[in-house]
Amino acid sequence: MTLRSAIMKIVQQEDLNFLLTNRIPRRLATRFMGWFSRIEHPVVCRLSIAVWRLFSDLDLSDAKETRFRSMQHCFTRQLRKGARPIAMDPEVLVSPCDAIVGASGTVEGNEVLQIKGLSYSLEDLLTDKQHAATSRNGRYLTLRLTSSMYHRFHAPYDCRVNSVTHIPGDTWNVNPITLKRVERLFCKNERALIRTTLSGGGYDLTLVPVAAILVAGIRLPFLDIPSIRGVAGRRTFPCDASFQKGDEMGWFEHGSTIIVLAPEGFRLCDGVREGTPIRVGQAIMRTPQ
Repeated sequence: MTLRSAIMKIVQQEDLNFLLTNRIPRRLATRFMGWFSRIEHPVVCRLSIAVWRLFSDLDLSDAKETRFRSMQHCFTRQLRKGARPIAMDPEVLVSPCDAIVGASGTVEGNEVLQIKGLSYSLEDLLTDKQHAATSRNGRYLTLRLTSSMYHRFHAPYDCRVNSVTHIPGDTWNVNPITLKRVERLFCKNERALIRTTLSGGGYDLTLVPVAAILVAGIRLPFLDIPSIRGVAGRRTFPCDASFQKGDEMGWFEHGSTIIVLAPEGFRLCDGVREGTPIRVGQAIMRTPQ
């Protein structure tokens, strides 16, 4: 047994994993990681990435750059051109990020599954009854980014971003172990609500990037602020930014989750099911006929 496999076997024990990733000062640990990951020193960077590899299946073979200034520079790496082909079929939405598919399906009135046996309401997630109504009886898809994955996210369709709402909150881990133990977790964590209108049909689509422990920022370059993290209180930023399918929209400064909310009439593509890996550009939903 290799050192990495031995470490992973220990860390993946549910009780220990929950203790190590949640029963610590989550916000303090997250602020520390934000500071530490930005240190630009070759020795610190190399050692940090080496330790990171012990706990993950980090693969940098498709990265645009092979040398990194800091751990954060590696976290937020760009990819080589053509590394993520985009499904250009005008009848499909594509995955905005590399991820593991989590809970997905039909919004049952106002309820969405967090994980089997636990649910939350759209109104709690979006903190706005009128906004929640746009996805009532629609489709949802939960996409979980692991720490080793590509952390940038992209437009799932040709669209216009109408507003971004920042909702401050906690930084619970978003792995399946924690999702089984913390009710309404996504409604408790810090998150952004990116409201878009799809080109052509005019359908409203919402992307909800959710922060988590060690996620030191959610960057949205199309807004006139460096980061939505640290903004006090619930705040909405009106905007008018246009994207084509596959265009980069922003990035996490570590792994986390994106929830995709589509209105009634959309349907999940075949093969999109819980536990399966997916990449930017792969088809996830079909538009209404």
